Amino acid sequence: MTPRNSRPGPWAAAALVLALGVAACAPKQADRIAGSPASPYVAASNAPSPDPRVGLGAGLFDAEQAIWNLRLLSATAPPEAFVGVTNSDLAFKGNYAIQGNYNGIMVWDISNPAQPSLVTEYLCPASQSDVSVYGNLLFVSGEGFEGRLDCGTQGVEEAVSPDRLRGIRIFDITDIRKPAYVSNVQTCRGSHTHSVLKHPGDDENVYVYVSGSAPVRPEDELPGCSAAAPGEDPNSALFRIEVIKVPLADPTKAEIVSSPRIFEGLVEPPTHGLAPDDIAEIEAARAAGKFVVEIMGQTFVMPDEFAAMMLGEFVRAQGREAATAADSAAFREALPALVRQRFGIEEGGDGDGPRPGPTQCHDITLFPEIGYAGGACEGYGLLLDIRDPANPKRTDAVADSNFAYWHSATFNNDGTKVIFTDEWGGGGQPKCRATDPKEWGANALFTLRNGKMTFESYYKLSAPQTNEENCVAHNGSLIPIPGRDVMVQAWYQGGISIFDFTDPKNAYEIAYHDRGPVDPNRMVMGGSWSVYWYNGLIVSSEIARGLDIFELTPSAHLSANEIAAAKTVRLAYLNAQGQPKYDFPPSFALSRAYVDQLERHAGLSNERVASTRAALASAERASGATRATALNRLASEIDGFVSGSSDAAKVRALAASVRALAGA
Repeated sequence: MTPRNSRPGPWAAAALVLALGVAACAPKQADRIAGSPASPYVAASNAPSPDPRVGLGAGLFDAEQAIWNLRLLSATAPPEAFVGVTNSDLAFKGNYAIQGNYNGIMVWDISNPAQPSLVTEYLCPASQSDVSVYGNLLFVSGEGFEGRLDCGTQGVEEAVSPDRLRGIRIFDITDIRKPAYVSNVQTCRGSHTHSVLKHPGDDENVYVYVSGSAPVRPEDELPGCSAAAPGEDPNSALFRIEVIKVPLADPTKAEIVSSPRIFEGLVEPPTHGLAPDDIAEIEAARAAGKFVVEIMGQTFVMPDEFAAMMLGEFVRAQGREAATAADSAAFREALPALVRQRFGIEEGGDGDGPRPGPTQCHDITLFPEIGYAGGACEGYGLLLDIRDPANPKRTDAVADSNFAYWHSATFNNDGTKVIFTDEWGGGGQPKCRATDPKEWGANALFTLRNGKMTFESYYKLSAPQTNEENCVAHNGSLIPIPGRDVMVQAWYQGGISIFDFTDPKNAYEIAYHDRGPVDPNRMVMGGSWSVYWYNGLIVSSEIARGLDIFELTPSAHLSANEIAAAKTVRLAYLNAQGQPKYDFPPSFALSRAYVDQLERHAGLSNERVASTRAALASAERASGATRATALNRLASEIDGFVSGSSDAAKVRALAASVRALAGA
């Protein structure tokens, strides 16, 4: 139930699409390989043309593939209990990748990335099993109505049940091969996603920011849950997030410590309408007699399976088993009200003044080293001050009529930029068609200054996908390329895309991998849910096909030295939504990476590039005091290059890296 005199915005419609349309299913080795330039030092070249991602053959485990500037190390199918069920997000600890799945979690040993091994499969159904780690704790989200406290697979049939789990599960993974379920924290709207905050000033606790987008559960099931407007009930579960404090010494005492109302004052944002292909599809569906529902400002064609299920429920409520033509007609008329009732949606009147904005975030990316978080909050992108971890404060909010559903956020490494993704269509629809606007279902790039965001540009996957491929911007992470802002990102069945956004007004793609559709004749869910860089590897959770692991290869866009420098950054664990700051240890690869960048963009003359490379090679062959003296001499020489360079900042970074190397 939503506030009186208001209705959910179109961002809630995207969540409805997921509920109506998401079903899951699960690779052949690379059949179509796009070449990349041999020299790592030439000017950046264009991608292969024609784009080999267009027209790839379909298949579950035998789809055609296109790959550019990447190497696919392995493609591993899920175990039997997880085949045909959606693989979701990833977290990492040590040599392990932890993969969420709507049936539970899988733990993969990726120490041999060419042959990852499954060490744990923990059956514990709960959509969508978003996962995070800290120390010996594993956190797993549960939002669906079928999740059980005992991890049983029988579901929960009752509307109100003491057996239902909607919130955060906490596991002890001291022995990661045998996770121990130690506690849970129930929340009023469940946990669609969550983010773990290790605050630099608190070593005794971690904080979990919970985003739940499902209807508010009955108070009879969880006391204190209210779906009234905040003006009617100051404790309303709407228009807030939850912050859980987890004592590391005793995680069984984890509890909600605050429910910040970070949406105050926001109004319903502007939105766009339907794309041309969507309009044509809806009209064709109407003509074919399919069930079409118009709700929350958007129009949906109900999947046949879902329509049949609801029609059956409708008929049985009349005391009959088989539907007649009259039943179908009555069901069609009642459908809008039935859908609103099923998903806890109330259509209110217009009321006075603008309707309120979002009631919840989809995802929050925490960057504790800079003290900010990026809240992708359905109808808005928020910037939050998280220096007081239990009491985040909004410092800025942005809306965009080109965005349908603000889904997730990623900062660059120095916290001067943030990228928000738009999950137009809820992730279950094809939104990368040739006729779709490039600004819809894309990324929006912002620069940050003094707690405020300034829009710079959009970035969207450049290869058009088919009507049989769910495709839209989704989860990704930074790749630690020194001196540059580079991100790897999942696009569902659009595959993965790696792009450079160092210039936020001109982001461009530098690598990709894509497969053909799961099914050649109809839309079947698949593709990369999330893809993250972790300790030199690029790991992708493939919704239908399992786990993919890649590595970067040198190209015109990325030199061997830049890749080697990235591999010097080592993490003990990674939750992409608890974004770490990448620190580069001194290395010859780091200094050479800066030289490569200066050559690529003509920041130094060819003579100075050559002399610097020669000096680095000579110093590397030396040792002890001789090496340190040579490196300090080189750093001083590079200082003299600053005034004559077109990229003085990069020259200074090069000099600093050489000095640090001398002292290492």
